[in-house]
Amino acid sequence: MTSSLSPVTETVTLVPDANWWRQATFYQIYPRSFADANGDGIGDLRGIITRVPYLRQLGVDAVWLSPFYPSALADGGYDVDDYRDVDPRIGTLAEFDEMVTALHEAGIRIMVDIVPNHSSDRHVWFQEALAAPAGSPARERYIFRDGAGADGELPPTDWQSIFGGPAWTRVPDGQWYLHLFAKEQPDFNWDNDEVRADFRTTLRFWSDRGVDGFRVDAAHGLVKDLTEPLPSAAQMSATNVPGRNRLFDRDEVHDIYADWRRVFDQYTPPRIAVAEAWTDTAERRARYASPEGLGQAFNFDLLQAGFDAVQFRRIITENLALAAASGSSTTWVLSNHDVVRHPTRYGLIAGSAPGEAAEAAEAVDTAIMQVGGREWLLAGGPEDQLDRARGIRRARAATLLELALPGSAYLYQGEELGLHEVSEIPDDARQDPAFFRNKGVEVGRDGCRVPLPWTRGGSSFGFGDAGAHLPQPAWFADVSVEAEEADPDSTLSLYRAALRLRRELESEESLEWIETGRDDVLHFRRPNGWESITNFGTAPAPLPAGRVVLASAPGVRDLRGELPGETTVWLTPEG
Repeated sequence: MTSSLSPVTETVTLVPDANWWRQATFYQIYPRSFADANGDGIGDLRGIITRVPYLRQLGVDAVWLSPFYPSALADGGYDVDDYRDVDPRIGTLAEFDEMVTALHEAGIRIMVDIVPNHSSDRHVWFQEALAAPAGSPARERYIFRDGAGADGELPPTDWQSIFGGPAWTRVPDGQWYLHLFAKEQPDFNWDNDEVRADFRTTLRFWSDRGVDGFRVDAAHGLVKDLTEPLPSAAQMSATNVPGRNRLFDRDEVHDIYADWRRVFDQYTPPRIAVAEAWTDTAERRARYASPEGLGQAFNFDLLQAGFDAVQFRRIITENLALAAASGSSTTWVLSNHDVVRHPTRYGLIAGSAPGEAAEAAEAVDTAIMQVGGREWLLAGGPEDQLDRARGIRRARAATLLELALPGSAYLYQGEELGLHEVSEIPDDARQDPAFFRNKGVEVGRDGCRVPLPWTRGGSSFGFGDAGAHLPQPAWFADVSVEAEEADPDSTLSLYRAALRLRRELESEESLEWIETGRDDVLHFRRPNGWESITNFGTAPAPLPAGRVVLASAPGVRDLRGELPGETTVWLTPEG
């Protein structure tokens, strides 16, 4: 078997296709935790370049690169110092260009994160604002206000930031600036023409370097109504009307994205974008996916669901309808850099038949916390409550179902290895600001951001020569790329087979539900006859006629007319 770390020897020519993204498989790379080529403990662009053969063999269509910009890492890189440069700890612009070329030559497109709601407090504009007087043009790029109280000693409102604590921070001359996230992330003022023009320049800067698209962070938060008097948090909550919230998902935000669309359409093929938009309704989220706007929006509904057939069917049906209405394709996500990995979510509830699906759904529901317009999935738990085998069995089944659906699939680095969340991180090694600001309430997101294991041994399981910036557990050895590569029943082998077949079996963007007579079994057919059937329960289910081309359960060679519990199979017509 050829190693996936061998050099790419054959160049692929990417065909200009304006619709390439509609049913593509995206692979999210969190660059600081993917691969470290220079041995400083932090992943880098050179590390990504060395792993392009791995990505090619995996079979993904595109890479989504999380922030790689200069940053103090107050929020994992989402506090951006300079939108048109690379963090020197991660690489250089020349290496970025080399990475884009290597990916394109392997037939893989690239999408990068853009963070338009806020900058870092080290951004040159914010430093200029601090040095300038109140009311100056420099301060108008951000949101500064005078304080309340006799001497302005109180924040303008009682609003709380998403990471906890006040959403306002005072500067030496007495004014306060707004930050809906960390205090190191001052919010831009998107009513300012200079802000709008600068982001158009940024979009062109990366598009000119070959970037194929953008993932838009906190896309729902840019436009704010800060007309006086400013309401209290309780008043905002009591009077919230979709589209008229003071801080989130305002109708006017779509004027910004229509402006961006004019930039995207100047390229061949047009650049794409996907919104991270947390909205009150799915219908409002679909507006971000308008062809006149960003074109696609993240659907996090499966990510928030329990391992439950009823929930899955409702979510799939609703989102396919919304995608059809918007003219976009929907997106499917089970894990990302902000949430507990799905094998752990699915394995935390051992349960017992017949009520275990309901128990699982209820447990996940209680792990969702509404904070400042954004939902955070916090379904972590102690190691002694985790059924690892069941978690990975369910995760493989859910993933195979996901990859059979019409629309785009967004995978998160390491899920192809079946990685569980890393829970055993000491407090003094944690990095996520959510942990430090809400200690005792949130464990933070470090557990899904631990650097990947590439080999069975070494100082960091092949991540780099000088260890890893977050501690890796001993069990990483058994789920490393090296350990799984030669095993036909490994999760890595399953993902490779599934992504190869997904391309071969691609069909029109629709499906037909086939009734099974059981509430815990989902069966659907794509227009070309490709079928997917998932048994969410534990009792075997009848397996329909057809040729089994892939099964999520390892070691399954002959199903003999029965579909095991917590298993997905793909079928094609006989003959």
